[in-house]
Amino acid sequence: MSEKTLMKGNEAIAEGAIMAGCRYYFGYPITPQSEISEYFAWRMPEVDGVFLQAESELAAVNMVYGASAAGARAMTSSSGPGISLKLETIGTLAAGEFPCLIVNVSRGGPGVGCIQGAQGDYFQAVKGGGHGDYRIMVYAPSTVQEMMDLTIRGFEKSDQYRIPVMILSDGNTGQMMEPIEVRQPVSKLPEKPWAVDGCEGRKTNQMYTLYTHPTICEPHNLKLQAKYKEIEEKEVMWEEVNTEDADIVLVGFGISARIAVTVMTRARVQGLKVGLFRPITLWPFPTKQLSDLAKKVKGFLVVEQNAGQMVEDVRLAVDGAVPVNFHGRMGGALPDPEEVLAIVKDMAGK
Repeated sequence: MSEKTLMKGNEAIAEGAIMAGCRYYFGYPITPQSEISEYFAWRMPEVDGVFLQAESELAAVNMVYGASAAGARAMTSSSGPGISLKLETIGTLAAGEFPCLIVNVSRGGPGVGCIQGAQGDYFQAVKGGGHGDYRIMVYAPSTVQEMMDLTIRGFEKSDQYRIPVMILSDGNTGQMMEPIEVRQPVSKLPEKPWAVDGCEGRKTNQMYTLYTHPTICEPHNLKLQAKYKEIEEKEVMWEEVNTEDADIVLVGFGISARIAVTVMTRARVQGLKVGLFRPITLWPFPTKQLSDLAKKVKGFLVVEQNAGQMVEDVRLAVDGAVPVNFHGRMGGALPDPEEVLAIVKDMAGK
């Protein structure tokens, strides 16, 4: 049995980044993600890395822009309002195909909102957030172990596809502590022949994010869309629990998926055939997998810590085949398992 370490979710993200070879972190404090910056502040010097608390969220993400262009694994983190400030540069990173990791330990909104965890940033993360036809990959961990593992995977996929990757967590998962297995450091980082890291002995690399004419801009957009299609075909991640015989399937991501597990367990004890479908990649979204599952069940109940955001993608995937109900709480309040169970019973006619 491997030895485990008790870690907070935010700490697991930071240590996962270090294990992935990230040596450049630029951030700005905001609750409930500030432990990420705090952890990097003492860990980066130990691995000869760079920690810098920037003067603003905008400065931090633009520092990531520069480090990424030079070929480094770099990241930033924030919570909802801070991510909003970073959006123009996130779109620019996508346009220039700069790999990097962005972490959103989301909190209640809109606006400055509250400091408690929430899931109201789903639209912002998966629908682009900024302007233009761009995408970023979005992972939604539901355990502290996944906070570490998906951070490592996020860096790998970011480099593989040259695309920004977001870890969309929440204040509850970021603050909770669980025993986890700390992963081994990545032994070798990928070559980046495209990077602007000095051109002695080779042709100068040039990178662009501005395309001034449709004859240039459209082909670049078509190239990006082809990449996004490949990601949709190859990189979807999800989890199913007890869906083989389920009549009703709960759908949730992050902390809401953990609540859904409790509801599913209690429902099963009472003789109700309830399963769980958990999207792990929010983009690319597991549309086909939900569509296939809709052919075998009687209905879905989407549980979110927001007013109803992922439920729209679930309904698009199900395409009217069966009912899709929703239960959500907002402003930092968590869905109550008994409230959700009552809805399940009503759906089952109990």
